[in-house]
Amino acid sequence: MKRTATAHWEGDLKSGKGALSTQSTVLNQSQYSFKTRFEDGVGTNPEELLAAAHAGCFTMAVSAALGQAGFTPTSLDTTAAVSLEGLVITGSHLSIRGTVPDITPEKFQEIVKGAEQNCLVSKALSIPITSDATLV
Repeated sequence: MKRTATAHWEGDLKSGKGALSTQSTVLNQSQYSFKTRFEDGVGTNPEELLAAAHAGCFTMAVSAALGQAGFTPTSLDTTAAVSLEGLVITGSHLSIRGTVPDITPEKFQEIVKGAEQNCLVSKALSIPITSDATLV
């Protein structure tokens, strides 16, 4: 299986603009630019998309690990914060809140730590990855 996305760019780095599209068309000519990446422009940017991919993958990995351990989550909510310092992505922090019946906070934390390093996106990244977990 392969998933695809396309990027189109016009102009120089600082004043140019581009559009991103995905195979699924969830992103369809979504704008991105220097301002959306390094300032406060309207549109998306690669780091935001990386954070979304990491949050989604990690949350699914936690759900799978919970299921393997005999727990069914009522809800899982993750925020991924990808850090960009200068022109270097320096890390990703995953913060998850979960409602999981009959699980101890210690067991939830153990499962979260396993998913932190073992979700597919985490495995593809060569940056520090950290997480925190809150059982609701």
